[in-house]
Amino acid sequence: MANTFKVLFRGAATTGSSALYTVPTLTTTLVSSIVVTNTSASAQTFTMTFNAVSIATTVSIPANDSVLIEPKQIVPAGQIIAGLASATSVNFHISGLEIS
Repeated sequence: MANTFKVLFRGAATTGSSALYTVPTLTTTLVSSIVVTNTSASAQTFTMTFNAVSIATTVSIPANDSVLIEPKQIVPAGQIIAGLASATSVNFHISGLEIS
């Protein structure tokens, strides 16, 4: 069994829901931290789901600020972490441990 700490997703949000990470076949992932950063001069919002179940819904991020979520959530093979934001100036950084 291999355990690999890794960046699961790092990049800009879209304004429509999109898959940020899909757990590979024969793998379980422990999501350890999510940092959501707003690089714009005005407040923005974001929403995130784990396999279509909301973990953050329309959460406000002040201008030029970040929100830290430490879910310590197990996500089984094939499940999807998805997200969206009110502007593309919002960035997601998701870290975790893949267990295969």
